[in-house]
Amino acid sequence: MFSNNRQRDTSSLTTASGGGKRQFSVVGPDVRIIGNLSATADLHLDGTIEGDLACATLVQGTEGRVIGNVRAESARIAGTIEGGVSARNITIERAARITGDVEYETIEIENGAQVDGRLTHRGAGATTAPVLVEVLPPVVEGA
Repeated sequence: MFSNNRQRDTSSLTTASGGGKRQFSVVGPDVRIIGNLSATADLHLDGTIEGDLACATLVQGTEGRVIGNVRAESARIAGTIEGGVSARNITIERAARITGDVEYETIEIENGAQVDGRLTHRGAGATTAPVLVEVLPPVVEGA
């Protein structure tokens, strides 16, 4: 009745590039992360991330939400992103809503998708490294 003899289907672990098996992480619909998230694995997002996200491959479900910037080699967006997106290859599905700029090498936008921001094509040799900005303390006049 509770036998564990079933064969596990690992076909979903195969990467899109066909380069073999890779690990992936899942942020489920009941998960809310406050803070930045960085993963070397592929990520399937159905929950909410309030912070910047960096991963190898992002697959965002329709319920997925990011309030922050997204950086990935490959991204398939179907949910909501309030922030910029930088990916070498990006597919924006019809249910997607992006409020922010999108930087890409190759892009596919399905009919019905909404992007409120600039689309910027980058060359094949460009990287997705973040830009570091130094925040200076406020200047107090008359002190």
